[in-house]
Amino acid sequence: MGSELTEFEQAVVAVLDQTEPGDVMTYGEVAAEAGFPGAARAVGGVLRRVDDLPWWRVVAASGRLIPHDPKRHAALLAEEGVKTKNGFVVLD
Repeated sequence: MGSELTEFEQAVVAVLDQTEPGDVMTYGEVAAEAGFPGAARAVGGVLRRVDDLPWWRVVAASGRLIPHDPKRHAALLAEEGVKTKNGFVVLD
């Protein structure tokens, strides 16, 4: 995709590129920081379409991991020191 990214996609990529291991954000937080508040669902689309983004650092507003593969999501977060339990991020 590269240069074919939309303004929104570029903004989401920029936000996610600034995350570091152990960071966790909600889809809504990513959208807001990208300058598109209210576009949380569209962030998920960007994560599906754009390769090499740290998608595992993004969770639902409730802290829920991705429903289609929560074990993989939890494992990737655990590698970065993030605790999860029963399909949700554990907030300390």
